[in-house]
Amino acid sequence: MERRLPGLAASSGLAFGPAVTFRAVGELRRAKGSVATEKQALADAVAAALQAVTALAGSLEGEAADIVGFQVALLEDDALTESAYAAIDRGMPADMAWRQAMAEEIAGYDISEDLYFRARSADLADICDRVLRQLFDLPELAGAPPGAVILAQDLPPSAFLGIDWSRGGGIVLGSGSPSSHVAMLARGRSVPMVVGIGSEWEAVSGTVIVDGVAGLVLTGPSQESIARAQRQASELGRLRDQAEARKSQPALTKDGTRIAVMVNVAGLADVAALPPEACDGIGLTRTEFLVEQSLRDETAQFGAYAGLLRWAAGRPVTIRTLDAGGDKPIAGYTLAGEANPFLGLRGIRLSLRHPEIFRVQLRALARAAAIGPLKIMLPMVTTAHELEQTRALLDAVLVDLAAEGMPHAMPALGIMVEVPAAAMAVARFDAAFYSIGSNDLTQYATAAARDGLEVASYADVLHPGVLAMIAHVARHGAKTGREVSLCGDAGGEPRAIAALLRAGIRTVSVSPGLLALAKDAIRGVDLSAPDEAA
Repeated sequence: MERRLPGLAASSGLAFGPAVTFRAVGELRRAKGSVATEKQALADAVAAALQAVTALAGSLEGEAADIVGFQVALLEDDALTESAYAAIDRGMPADMAWRQAMAEEIAGYDISEDLYFRARSADLADICDRVLRQLFDLPELAGAPPGAVILAQDLPPSAFLGIDWSRGGGIVLGSGSPSSHVAMLARGRSVPMVVGIGSEWEAVSGTVIVDGVAGLVLTGPSQESIARAQRQASELGRLRDQAEARKSQPALTKDGTRIAVMVNVAGLADVAALPPEACDGIGLTRTEFLVEQSLRDETAQFGAYAGLLRWAAGRPVTIRTLDAGGDKPIAGYTLAGEANPFLGLRGIRLSLRHPEIFRVQLRALARAAAIGPLKIMLPMVTTAHELEQTRALLDAVLVDLAAEGMPHAMPALGIMVEVPAAAMAVARFDAAFYSIGSNDLTQYATAAARDGLEVASYADVLHPGVLAMIAHVARHGAKTGREVSLCGDAGGEPRAIAALLRAGIRTVSVSPGLLALAKDAIRGVDLSAPDEAA
């Protein structure tokens, strides 16, 4: 009998196919051998898991590579296995010793006040499961049939990345969050995904339909539902192909309004397969991963920024200064033990707290500006004084570079608008441009954490209060002749694009994987027609 299981849409699209259940190793147990045998078994399992994850990391780029790279680093750290080997010495079999050691590690991450560490507990669970699968010689999801719908309580990022999604398929999770790592990866690869259906996933078998638009899962679908899903999937595929074919064309609304569509990147690898003429430039460069290992290395930073400018071939490149803190800690730089790191020292607050490191980044950016149109964007700005402090530092850097005879140029200095107080007082900020960070602005305005499944329905950019703040900033930009862009996830959401354009946004910046669909959604908007939602 057909059943409809409601959940939350995490990645748009429609998929239907055979259900493949991904379960944790659970209560499987191995017969205990000698201490030497158990230690060797664990060592072999960890080595095999490390080899598999390292190979996976080598095939990935950008943020996907960063996620798996964290797991590689953990598996390479001998400290991870110390307590497990000690438990084996006390007579415990390898699987129980590993479970116990990882449970302690995961518990420490789960109770952390730091959202970054809480989010990373999923990576630890992923590592735990991978090693246990090696111990029990269990298959991975890489062998799932083409077009399979993966069902699980939660899905580790490495399991997702090990599947060939080019052949179709979808994801249904009992828990999860639309803001999780896996949801982010699914959106970037156009894999339909629904989360939060509860324990119902455990009993699903046979053919499953995943409606990533409505946030709905159909199990035991009728022939009529299957035929309807096939028609819808075919139409979505046609529209996606059509969008891809037109990706390099300008984004014009039905009434002829030109909308600039840029891309968000974490490094040059994110745009390696994208021709620069397909977009209007880079609207957001996340420098956290780009410079984490070179905070004090001006030459390395300059090289990274210069590479992006050369790729852009004369198009503007907006580089966000270090947005550390919150869910992006950097050892020795961010403040440890904050009760609520998202409301603590992060973004520009930290940069100004470390002026010697900030100067290195500003020098590298000013030097790179001599290559092409580079714009500096300051994150988490709350007061006009922060902008003025940064401008004074930048002016001093330009004086030093001129005295040294170093080629450089004055970059445009703008701010991210992601703090509600800054959005409402935007006229006080004498910035060259404004870029709305819709993720954090929505989180703060709706008092709903970005990674919280229980409050996910509240964190909606289409909330009238959030749209009012966006419109307020856009009006100020239009009045003063300064660009206002939007660089959060909402810019790539077809359901949100019309409302954002009606609020006055004329520039959006999206993930490279969502560029074509965002442009196509823009082409479907008629700004001359009355707003039915008004």
